[in-house]
Amino acid sequence: MSDSIVRCVCRMALSAAVVALSACGSVDGASNRLVNMITPYKIDIVQGNFVSREQVEALKVGMSRGQVKNILGTPLLTDVFHADRWDYVFTFKRQGVEPQARKVTVFFEDDTLTRIQADPLPTEAEFVASLDSGRKSGPVPALEMSPESLKAATKPAQAASSPAPLEAMPPASYPPLEPPAR
Repeated sequence: MSDSIVRCVCRMALSAAVVALSACGSVDGASNRLVNMITPYKIDIVQGNFVSREQVEALKVGMSRGQVKNILGTPLLTDVFHADRWDYVFTFKRQGVEPQARKVTVFFEDDTLTRIQADPLPTEAEFVASLDSGRKSGPVPALEMSPESLKAATKPAQAASSPAPLEAMPPASYPPLEPPAR
């Protein structure tokens, strides 16, 4: 009889161990699902000089360095070994979207623009439209005041035009911030 009790206890211990291990697996799976549902907010990262298609179209061969800088801005990269080359690099990373990377390179000879190399660039309107992060915004509130609220808002302004009582006036001089040196 003691042998059957030992077998029964062993079976119970084994089944308890199996239940415990399976519970760990389901808790782990549930916690993974919970973590995947709740993700931290990651900010959009914009680095470099954004150059639009309109800016590149405004460049003309024969322009001076100053004219190019007025249109494109200060270059992100200037190389000591390639003084006649300016690189404008732009990257845009946001959560859940493939990162964007664009590059524009302008070449000079004797301070005159000779050549432009550029990735396909968006227009300014296309770029601004891509900045929409998908947030839902509510209806735009009316920017007009009702006649009643306008009257209520002007009454305190009329009261403020009357002179303030003497108790509300600041003192003519203020005490020193630090005690005088001895």
